Amino acid sequence: MRPPGESTGQGPDRTIRLRGNVLVLTEDPGLIAAQLDGSSALTPAQLLREPLRNNISTDEIIPGWCCYWYDEKLGDYAYLGLRERRFGEGAVKAFAPQIVVSGEAKGSGSSREHAVYAEKYSGVELVFARSFERIYQQNCRNVGIVTCDDFDVLGALLDGETLPLEAFTRSANDIERAIIDLGGLFGFNREHRERGEHGEPRDGAQSAIRPAFGGSRPLNVVEKIIQSRLSPRNLLPADAGVRVGESYFVQADVRFSHEYVTPMAAGMFTQQFGADATLADPDSCYFFQDHLSLAEQVLTRRPRGPELIERVHNLGRRQQEFAALGGGHFIGPSDTGGSRAICHNYIVEHVARPGDVIIGTDSHTCTAGAVGAVAFGVGATDIANAWYNREILVKVPAVIRVDLLGRLRQGVCAKDLMLTLLTHPMIEGSQTLGRVLLFTGEGCATLNMDERATLCNMAVEAGAMTALFEPDRVTRAYLAERPGAAAPVPAADSADDTALTSDADASYSAVVAITLAEVDAMVALPGDPRNAVPLASVHDDVEVDKVYGGSCTGGKAYDMDMYASVFELARSRGMSVPEGVQAYIQVGSESVMKYADERGYLTLFEQVGVQVLPPSCGACINAGPGVSESPDEVTVSAQNRNFPGRSGPGQVYLASPYVVAATAIAGRLSSVEAMLMAPGQRASASAAVPTEVRP
Repeated sequence: MRPPGESTGQGPDRTIRLRGNVLVLTEDPGLIAAQLDGSSALTPAQLLREPLRNNISTDEIIPGWCCYWYDEKLGDYAYLGLRERRFGEGAVKAFAPQIVVSGEAKGSGSSREHAVYAEKYSGVELVFARSFERIYQQNCRNVGIVTCDDFDVLGALLDGETLPLEAFTRSANDIERAIIDLGGLFGFNREHRERGEHGEPRDGAQSAIRPAFGGSRPLNVVEKIIQSRLSPRNLLPADAGVRVGESYFVQADVRFSHEYVTPMAAGMFTQQFGADATLADPDSCYFFQDHLSLAEQVLTRRPRGPELIERVHNLGRRQQEFAALGGGHFIGPSDTGGSRAICHNYIVEHVARPGDVIIGTDSHTCTAGAVGAVAFGVGATDIANAWYNREILVKVPAVIRVDLLGRLRQGVCAKDLMLTLLTHPMIEGSQTLGRVLLFTGEGCATLNMDERATLCNMAVEAGAMTALFEPDRVTRAYLAERPGAAAPVPAADSADDTALTSDADASYSAVVAITLAEVDAMVALPGDPRNAVPLASVHDDVEVDKVYGGSCTGGKAYDMDMYASVFELARSRGMSVPEGVQAYIQVGSESVMKYADERGYLTLFEQVGVQVLPPSCGACINAGPGVSESPDEVTVSAQNRNFPGRSGPGQVYLASPYVVAATAIAGRLSSVEAMLMAPGQRASASAAVPTEVRP
């Protein structure tokens, strides 16, 4: 068995031909099942005329519980999470597809590299899609799976042609192409180490070491931060600048992983760099045991429960051992249950600084953009490599500037704003893939750090690489109050702030203006966060079984303020969670738990019938109280994504903390205004008007 991350030693002269099966992922689940069981009468070329599945998430490629494995067993679990699945465990591996084909935005959602290994270990060598999510495509490239969005190339393969590797990599830049040529990131780095810093690369792949730079020009803040962190092997020439679309190795200021990924990455690290290899700058490495800290509470009720629980324990033990040996910071279980913090909450609360480059093995690493960091998710191969040399390959992104104008209305919050942005004509679909959302404008000053964190957190739901705010008065005030506060951020009018603000003439791929007062209360219908609609447009009476306020998106201090404002209103009217509805509020960190306790929120929540949960990713990752248990269960949640199977087999609606709290009291999807109406009355689902919360 080849260890995860082991390169197959390919080269630029490689040719590719169709010599195996092709799995075409159509919208029709029956057609997928028929391909796998051999009953399909359609050829791949005929299947390509059918509507292809878009937005296939990594949760669908491999469900969360399957990530308790990190060896070739992953191949048995390929596509077990696919919506409307009509095949069983091992079916894709038995079919052994050489090629998998789908539509737009392949690989949305989690950064889990387990997804591409599930495909790799089931036989997949090439993935065709109309477009790809950034992390998924980078994970494929890192492990030697070739991705391509050119369906003419696919047609040539189906016609029996033998094609050079370069036919599949025309849209890649030179460094990306070199990594593909050499079978993955580790193969590329071995080649680099063998020839030395200044040795001549083989086969004329000069750009593998020396990427192209452009001339000096005005830069936006994202480009400035990337340029300031260039690796010594990608040194910036005089009077030059980074180019959008070019890839460079940059040095990360902070690297973190959680227990889902650390064991897989630790195996890669040892296999690639040797048993005596050590972490580079261990003080900037963090290891979080946050995703599965409450998993045992739900796994006991599932098939193979004892086996899954033991695997969870093994992941935790392996992570803690690796952190102890390497000297990194281990942020583990809390003495009072759950975790000390969800990784994203902790990084914002204690670690992230303006101008940092932060990488983590979770797609919501972008949360730290709230303080002005360039923060983004990576896979296991990338983090293992970065542990060794602090380097991460960054493709300089195009930046979409989002100008926020005015102020949100009372009862409308950042979650509503983000769901609104997901439907904006300049952001929806695949227009944001791999780009950065830069929030600017006078409206930024009206958003506190927790609300900024919500916006940055959910940028990945728009397909973006990350999002960030330029540091300002709100940033400085937040950092000054943070435990162990470091040197202050320069004032906006100081002479030394140029590295943290965009140049006046900087370029953007698009500029989107949002009048905050026009943002309505929103809800995302089940299946995808991009299914966002105004709450007032939902005329169906949506009765709920569970309500969940938590996750890195909905478990911050200001989120607690919003829940409490609604629950206090309910308590004052003698209202509580109705019988038959299970309601949960889960804090994102011990700091938030303390905050909520000091303000009496914990007592309030319990008095209205809400169960308070300790910090953990929990239900959001299908690993804690609040998950659905059957397909007919309905949940309204403050988390960030609702892909099929993400939080159990049921239907999940996404909404703001205001709407989540109102729904808990009403027992049905509801605004605060509708919650207050007498039972049995037909209420319009208009925007809520809760009591005032802190700015």
